[in-house]
Amino acid sequence: MKDIAPTPILLSDYLPPAWLVTHVEITFRLSPHATRVVSRIAFRPNPARDGHHDLRLDGENLSLIAARIDGVLLEVTPDDSGLTIPPAQIPPAPFLWESEVEIAPAVNTALEGLYMSNGMYCTQCEAEGFRKITFYPDRPDVMATFRVRIESDMPVMLSNGNPVASGPGWAEWDDPWAKPSYLFALVAGQLVAHRGSFTTRSGRRIDLAIWVRPGDEDRCAYAMDALKRSMAWDERVYGREYDLDVFNIVAVDDFNMGAMENKGLNIFNSRYVLASPETATDTDYENIERIIAHEYFHNWTGNRITCRDWFQLCLKEGLTVFRDQQFCRDERSEPVKRIEEVMTLRARQFREDNGPLAHPVRPESYVEINNFYTATVYEKGAELIGMLRRLVGEEGYRKALDLYFDRLDGHAATIEDWLSVFAEATGRDLTQFKRWYSDAGTPRLTVSESHEGERYTLTFAQQTPPTPGQPGKPPRVIPVALGLLNPNGDEVLPTTVLEMTEAEQSFTFENMPTRPIPSLLRGFSAPVILERETSSEERAFLLAHDTDPFNRWEAGRALAKDVLARMVTESATPGPDYLTALDRVARDEALDPAFRALALRLPSQDDMAQTLHDAGVTPDPARIHAATQKLTLVVAEALSPSLSRLYEAMDVPGPYTPDARTAGCRALRLTALGFLTRLDDGHRAARQFAAADNMTEQLGALAALLDIGRGQEEVGRFQRQWARDRLVMDKWFSLQIAHAAPERAVELARDLASRDDFDWKVPNRFRAVVGALSGNHAAFHRADGAGYRFVADWLLKVDPLNPQLAARMSTAFETWRRYDADRQGLALGEMKRMMAQDLSRDMREMLDRMAE
Repeated sequence: MKDIAPTPILLSDYLPPAWLVTHVEITFRLSPHATRVVSRIAFRPNPARDGHHDLRLDGENLSLIAARIDGVLLEVTPDDSGLTIPPAQIPPAPFLWESEVEIAPAVNTALEGLYMSNGMYCTQCEAEGFRKITFYPDRPDVMATFRVRIESDMPVMLSNGNPVASGPGWAEWDDPWAKPSYLFALVAGQLVAHRGSFTTRSGRRIDLAIWVRPGDEDRCAYAMDALKRSMAWDERVYGREYDLDVFNIVAVDDFNMGAMENKGLNIFNSRYVLASPETATDTDYENIERIIAHEYFHNWTGNRITCRDWFQLCLKEGLTVFRDQQFCRDERSEPVKRIEEVMTLRARQFREDNGPLAHPVRPESYVEINNFYTATVYEKGAELIGMLRRLVGEEGYRKALDLYFDRLDGHAATIEDWLSVFAEATGRDLTQFKRWYSDAGTPRLTVSESHEGERYTLTFAQQTPPTPGQPGKPPRVIPVALGLLNPNGDEVLPTTVLEMTEAEQSFTFENMPTRPIPSLLRGFSAPVILERETSSEERAFLLAHDTDPFNRWEAGRALAKDVLARMVTESATPGPDYLTALDRVARDEALDPAFRALALRLPSQDDMAQTLHDAGVTPDPARIHAATQKLTLVVAEALSPSLSRLYEAMDVPGPYTPDARTAGCRALRLTALGFLTRLDDGHRAARQFAAADNMTEQLGALAALLDIGRGQEEVGRFQRQWARDRLVMDKWFSLQIAHAAPERAVELARDLASRDDFDWKVPNRFRAVVGALSGNHAAFHRADGAGYRFVADWLLKVDPLNPQLAARMSTAFETWRRYDADRQGLALGEMKRMMAQDLSRDMREMLDRMAE
């Protein structure tokens, strides 16, 4: 039977909790099918709420054994979502709640609460998993200190805070810092530690450990190094010192997310911890560095200061993403990292903003909070922090952050709290800026220009398209960083930040005897879509001369999109402007190799589909694929001498290291290989595959072969070599589907999904097949609907076991409206087929929103 539509939760309905928690003592007697959880929770009345209220405790899938208040046994019957104690049974003063419940971690396939992963006990409590462990006011504005006792036959037993006592079959942990229940963590299992230490600036020694399954301990060194660098960076840049005696990380195979910032006990998806040159790519190393930093930075921006309610999720996540971006820019190439950030934003968040899943950075309502861990909350939330920093300056930003930490440490905060410290520290009125948090959609910034005498004027007009529930939006403050160049390529106006606050606004520049070439939105100073009529000659000029690396890359990307668009819609051939400009980038040895690699790559097919849709053209995935293949060959032929030289010159001698310089060289070498493989029938790629001593070059060579329909022998050799390495085999599954021709990708995915080693209950393996197919643009949107059917079939299969995984992967359907009527009908038909089933609340909300 179909679920009754649940009632949305509204930000406007927020009330402070009637009861606060002072301290929690909780004992776990672990057993796969009958874990006993004994809780002792000290409650006190909340002075922010008048009157004497009932006690509402959240709880799901719990077998209640006994409950007491101040030692008095209660007769209480839980409902589906918890239990309620009426005021008559509650003292009008602080009291002690005691309960004993039973849960079954071994059958918890949703991977929320306490579950088992390959014989290891593990928890995931964000956002609302703690209610699946014991009865509790499971909301972020209830913060308490925790003492945890674990009783088990497992040799390693971990929880939040510091270890305080242990003995045969038991261990106790104490966390002295008040935290909400979503930050609770417990791990118990057969684990080994890769150990290290860090000395804080005040001289305190912190014991560090990364806990993994036996046999994986030799792949933790880079994660440990990234952790130490993160700790030092946070002290140096933000003045934040770590506050416990130990910091533990645990690598878990079965995990819905990338990682979780539980206080003092971070739990990670194994793919973001384990790395060796033979098994991990340069991208894997970068992701480990970034995610280790992100979760560590949460210690202050998320743990010490948390969010008052889940509507404020962007407060902790947007700020922490911005901090990890700063860290990665400092550790690597700032221009390259900025380009990659914007590529991710446009691929994920702009797509979200442009469809039925659009929502504000701080939403006004939700049905299932798990569905709002989105690119809008994370990536766009980080862009808002960056804009704010740009508006107030570095000094103002640091002053505001110091005030934020001083004032709100130990509190559950809101966006209003966040903006108020900036207003107080800098004296700025941020009322208009707040609209970025409340209004959904990506603003369109239209630009026109005039040149009269020596006066050059730029006129900007902003407009944000309608989004679900928000038909019209007032103007926002938009920082526009720009520079001006003369026709010789000299910069006549260095980077200047204009503040646009009106729907239409003009800015005039004097002493411009010749018409300058504008370099607009430098560094991508605001998350907007810039619309300006320009020529391919001007874009080629900016690609050659712009002093801003981001805009130099942007000019090349725009040139490539123009070429591809004409090839798709007019069957045109690429002109010399683009190819000459691209060759100039390939030959410019003064440029960072990583930057050159990005500049030489063609836009993704999904990006081209959105670009055509924005231009009023219905995209044809098959034609986009064909045009991309053709342009790849044209570029290979035109740039063959330069690409051949690059391929040889970027061969880094010596043993593999994951540093930014050598990673950039490998990225450029593999980009060149991808083009050259079109010309030599894969001979270079086959030789590189056979000789590779690291995963980056081995996998890159295999991808190049698969792109031209070759490499089946290498696919078999790769499988035989890595059959026992679960993370490498995830790459094996994914790579074949991602690089398969559209006409055979679905059938290949079906074959791979029928293998014995396709364990679809493991999120990483499920994503490696189903996610790879939905990411193969032309295959997923195949005209016969086979891609839609394959993904829908597997979403229906996984939803009863793991609703979070199913709901998040259902977003493959969010762009269905941009295609032709036949594809729309097929995609909508699959969504309606899924909606006719008995779905989880997570999945139903997503499909309802997408199919509206």
